[in-house]
Amino acid sequence: MSEASGQDKTEDATARKLGKARQDGQVARSSDLPAAVIVIGAVLMLLMTGGWLVTRLATVFANGFVFDRTTIDKPLLLPAHFGDQLLSSFITVMPIMIFTVVAAIVASGMTGGYLFALNAVAPKSSKLSLISGLKRIFGAHAAVELGKALLKFGLVSSVLCWSVISNMDDLIRIGQMGLEPALNAAGVMITQSALWVAMSLAVIAMIDVPYQKHAFRKRMRMTKQEVKDEHKQMEGSPEVKAQIRRRQREMANSRMMQRVKDADVVITNPEHFAVALEYDPTGDGAPIMVAKGSDHMAALIREEAKAHGVHLFEAAPLARAIYFTTEVEQQVPEDLYHAVAQVIAYVFGLEAASPMNPAQPKPKVKVPPNMLFSPDGSKIKPAGATA
Repeated sequence: MSEASGQDKTEDATARKLGKARQDGQVARSSDLPAAVIVIGAVLMLLMTGGWLVTRLATVFANGFVFDRTTIDKPLLLPAHFGDQLLSSFITVMPIMIFTVVAAIVASGMTGGYLFALNAVAPKSSKLSLISGLKRIFGAHAAVELGKALLKFGLVSSVLCWSVISNMDDLIRIGQMGLEPALNAAGVMITQSALWVAMSLAVIAMIDVPYQKHAFRKRMRMTKQEVKDEHKQMEGSPEVKAQIRRRQREMANSRMMQRVKDADVVITNPEHFAVALEYDPTGDGAPIMVAKGSDHMAALIREEAKAHGVHLFEAAPLARAIYFTTEVEQQVPEDLYHAVAQVIAYVFGLEAASPMNPAQPKPKVKVPPNMLFSPDGSKIKPAGATA
C-alpha cells in the first residue's frame, strides 16, 4: 500500500504500544543466547575443574562394570549396584546441573528482561485458526527461521566434523587403551569439541540477538494513523477535551460565584467587567480578588452581589486594571493599593454611616498610568484616568 493510504508501518512503536506488547508477553527474545550461555558455562566449568569431573565420571562409569563375587552369585544385587553407580553419577554432575539452571535463568532475561505474562498463555481464537496457522508455517517469518536453523545446523555440524577429523588419530588409539584411560581421553576430546561448539554458538548468538531486536522493532512499527489514534486515545479527542474544559470552567465559576457573597465590594465597568474584592481589616494583607468576570459573567456577579447586599462601585479603569492583572484568590497588585484602599474606605464608610456620622462622598479613584487597560486587554498610555 502507498504512504498516502496510511497503511505503511513507518513509525517507531510508542511507549504505550511497547508496554501493551510486554503485558501480552511480546518482547525481543533470542533462543540462541541462552543456549550459548549454557554450553559455554558448562564447558568453562569442566575446564575449571581441571579434568576432575571427567575423571570422576570415568571412574564411576568404569566401576559400573566391575562386579565382586557376591554380586555375580546373587543377580538380585545388580539393581542395587547399578543404583549406587547412578546415584554417584548424579551427585557428580549435580554442580553442572545447578550451574546450567542458573545460567538459563540469567540468560533468558538478557535480551527482553524477565517477564511473567498470563496473557501469553491465555487461549486465543487466532491460535485455533487454520489460516493463521498456515501463515505461521509458510509465512516470511517461518522462512527466515528455517534459514537460520539450517545455517546454525551447518555451522555446528562443520565444527563437529572438523573436531572429529582433527582428533581421528586419538580416536583410533582409544580402542587400544584400557577402559578408564580410554574414558579419560574421550572426556578430554569431548571437552575440546564442546568448547569449539560453544564458540560457534557464541557467534550465532552475537548475530541472532541484534537481529531479534531489529525484527521486534520492525514488527512493532505503527502506521501514522495508528499513532494519531493512540494520541487521541491518550489525550482525548478535541470534542472531549473541549467538554472537559467547559466543565472545569463551570465548576470553577460555580466556586467563584459562591465567594461573591463574602466580598466587601464589587467594582464594575459598569457593564462589561466586574471584580469582587474581599478585605480583612484586622489582617496585614492586601485585598483579595475572590471573583471576576466579563460580559455575561460580570452580570451574574453583579446580580449575586445585589442578592447578598454587597456594595457595587463603578470605576471602569480600576475594574479593568484588576481584571487583567489579578487572578482569582490573589492579592491586588501593589500599584493598585492606593486606588483600592480608597474604594474599600468608602464602602466601609457607607456601612458605618449614621445621621450623626454621614458617609463621605464617592471618591474619584485614579489608576496609575502603567495600569491602564483598554476593554480588549491591551495597555493604554494616557496621563491618568479618573473614575
